[in-house]
Amino acid sequence: MLAAAIALAVLTAPVAHVAPDAAAQSQPATSADAKKKTAKPPTPGQIAARERQSKCAAEWKVAKADGKIDKAMTWPKYWSACNKRLKSAG
Repeated sequence: MLAAAIALAVLTAPVAHVAPDAAAQSQPATSADAKKKTAKPPTPGQIAARERQSKCAAEWKVAKADGKIDKAMTWPKYWSACNKRLKSAG
């Protein structure tokens, strides 16, 4: 009986409001902010691939504007061929 009275007292007692800490009050970080904090720097291979892609994109734009690109050629096909060519050139 005593246990039931204690349980009833605990369940019906007013709960004191506990203020959240300062970190919980601040706005949550966006995914872009989280990526900036945890992002690793690009590897040398990734940097080289990005440079090759930029060069191929520039070539694609010039060739497309000059009408030198076959109508069946798409950017992914062009990129694949150009990337292989630039990789083999060193």
